[in-house]
Amino acid sequence: MFHFIQGGIAKDIRGQIRFVNDFDMKDVKRFYIIRNTDLELIRGWRAHRIEQRWFYVLTGSFSLGLVEIDNWDKPNQELEVQRIILDSKENKLLHVPSGYGTAFKALEPNSELLVFADYHLDHAQLDDHTFNIDYFLNFNID
Repeated sequence: MFHFIQGGIAKDIRGQIRFVNDFDMKDVKRFYIIRNTDLELIRGWRAHRIEQRWFYVLTGSFSLGLVEIDNWDKPNQELEVQRIILDSKENKLLHVPSGYGTAFKALEPNSELLVFADYHLDHAQLDDHTFNIDYFLNFNID
């Protein structure tokens, strides 16, 4: 099951530092930053049978759909899709374990999503399962 790791903010006269000190990065092999071209674009569905991901919003906010895949050859189209909002002001990191598919959309202009992965890029093509954005019937990103 996916879960949040709460971060914090330290402020003083010099400014602020955002942190997620409880995030143990020993499994992280790479990271990337996503910035959608506009507020209409929905990225997804991308699922990973083996890899896990951690999502952290650097700027702005995102609506995220999560679905636990039941059958990797042909998932049930009526699976429950959970929708959550990730907002940079909440300063939390979302851990999505292996076995889930994700789809997301930016809710504010210039939103940026930092994604950590636990496998190197050469493994990614071996564990990349994609489905059309309208595949899961219970999906509503708005």
